[in-house]
Amino acid sequence: MKQFITQILFLSAISLFMGCANAPKADESTDAGGNTKFKGKILKILCWEGYADDKFTKPFETQTGIKISKTYFSSSDELIKKLTETENGNYDIITPSPDLAQALVERDLVQSIDLKHIIHYDSLADRLRAMQDVVKDGETYGVPFTWGPDYLVYNADIVKEEPTSWNVMFDPKYKGKVSLWDDVSSIYLAGILNGDAKADKAQIYNMNDIQLEAAKKKLLTLKPSIYKFWSSAGELTDLMRSKKVVIAVGWPLIPATLKSEGMNIKGIIPKEGATGWIDRLMIPQNATNKELAEQWIDYITKPENMALVAEVTGYSVSNSNAARYLSPEQLEITQMNNVQYYFDKLNFWRNVRNRKKYSLIWDEVRN
Repeated sequence: MKQFITQILFLSAISLFMGCANAPKADESTDAGGNTKFKGKILKILCWEGYADDKFTKPFETQTGIKISKTYFSSSDELIKKLTETENGNYDIITPSPDLAQALVERDLVQSIDLKHIIHYDSLADRLRAMQDVVKDGETYGVPFTWGPDYLVYNADIVKEEPTSWNVMFDPKYKGKVSLWDDVSSIYLAGILNGDAKADKAQIYNMNDIQLEAAKKKLLTLKPSIYKFWSSAGELTDLMRSKKVVIAVGWPLIPATLKSEGMNIKGIIPKEGATGWIDRLMIPQNATNKELAEQWIDYITKPENMALVAEVTGYSVSNSNAARYLSPEQLEITQMNNVQYYFDKLNFWRNVRNRKKYSLIWDEVRN
């Protein structure tokens, strides 16, 4: 009996040893929603400034053993140019805005996303998921990431009375101290000022020739007041920091950054309203790491990681559960404490079918 028990214990020990020998090693089973089968790969992200910050990319690199290569673009037109360049076009993740996203889907420049791999997809804001511009034949091609307003940003130490209208940009007191974004979206704002969005909010994204000419005229009237057309959030931040610009169209990142430095910079939505954007996470058609790209989307849409995105950028994020990880001050900056108000207030960008004509008009204004 003792011999039999000894044999059983010996066989059990052998079995346990073999099981341990075949078990995955610690560095082969790390978890970011998956494993390290991607170890050594490079995830190429083409995105707006701030969307690949070390604060949330480094943990993903550590967990997966991959490296993230980030390239920033400063306008939707630049995104298209970089995406379609043959030598530099193999990106795995892009972050287009809604005036371009539908065109990317229609032109087959992006792949559908397997939503079963995005654990928190159903936790993203219903309003954002319900938009159909990135849905084709029942497949979804984009996951909501960040959103926010195109604010009227101003230096409250110089513009002492809070503006109520975009028309403050035309005030002779601020001639040479105004800045607009170097982007066709400035035409959307001109459409708002001309009243083209009163009957139909979508009209400013589908203006006829007469309306486009009127928008051009409005912008040319403003041009003498323009110090510079800014091309990146960093550039506008510098312009306002130096006080060369005191009034601008800008994103929440700008006042958030300058307030943290002690400047009295504010961002508001004037009485005429404002445009807003919703940036998606999308996978280009020629991406070489689709599975890894989906793992990144799954990782970054987790509430705690979206809170990091909100903290870095000052933008609203699509997962409202991120609010649990934000301070009261951060909730105020990102509008995450008043989401419905901004959803109702903003005229969100839409697909611009005649983008070529808009681009030509903008070139005439800026040159």
